[in-house]
Amino acid sequence: MRLMQNPATDARPHYRERLAPSLWLLVTVAVAGPMVSLVFVPVGSTVALILGAAVSALLVFAFIAATPIVSVEGTTLRAGRAHIDAKFLGEPVALSGEEARQARGPGLPARGWHLIRGGIDGIVVVPNLDQDDPVDAWTISTRTPDRLAAAIRAAQG
Repeated sequence: MRLMQNPATDARPHYRERLAPSLWLLVTVAVAGPMVSLVFVPVGSTVALILGAAVSALLVFAFIAATPIVSVEGTTLRAGRAHIDAKFLGEPVALSGEEARQARGPGLPARGWHLIRGGIDGIVVVPNLDQDDPVDAWTISTRTPDRLAAAIRAAQG
């Protein structure tokens, strides 16, 4: 009897986070529905209510569906549509509070790649060591900067 081993590497994400918008932003977007309802009141109150509810639901769904995902899968860091192999990355730095505000503002690298979302306090800054890449560093918003930094370190091996 011969045992077969699965040669595939572990493809489970080490880290995955959806940078969903804040509740206040979703409430603000949903307010567009009642405005649409007011426009269609002359046509009929039932039509106005249905259209208003549909617009609110569609906008909230669109805002949630369009949010970027940050993940570390195997040796690849993905932030939104961009990705990079962890072997090209330096030591990640997890920041929060005043340090994160500084990193998002005056300390933001001009030649860096940024995925920054308002309402998310944490930031991870990772230097890019690839000499052929014009990007100096990756700056990524995250709600759990320590966990993302640890996942990047784990992906680096």
